[in-house]
Amino acid sequence: MLEDHDELSGALVRPYAVTRGRTRPRVDIAMEALVETTDRGRQYVTLIGREQQVIASLCDGNLQSLAEISARMKMALGVAKVLVADMAAEGLLSIYEPASLDNNDVGTELLERVLSGLRRL
Repeated sequence: MLEDHDELSGALVRPYAVTRGRTRPRVDIAMEALVETTDRGRQYVTLIGREQQVIASLCDGNLQSLAEISARMKMALGVAKVLVADMAAEGLLSIYEPASLDNNDVGTELLERVLSGLRRL
């Protein structure tokens, strides 16, 4: 978790400046999707930006959901989604999407688990 003095997107930097003005990710990622740093991500961690380094560190050896990454970094979910999608496209992260439901109906059990997990953050 970030300390107060480690806050990445403070008042001087607008959140979407981190994504170079982009508001949509290259690929859509569910907020409950799990993210893990790849071997390539571990090798190139010093060559990427500060926010990406923190994401790679959070997900190195620990599967983290997109929602957890966003919360731990104190960053808007949309910004985290763009950064994670970019890093995945570069092979720095692996994304494990949740199994889709056959009838396109999201069960209340899944929603309750996500809500419970967010409250624990």
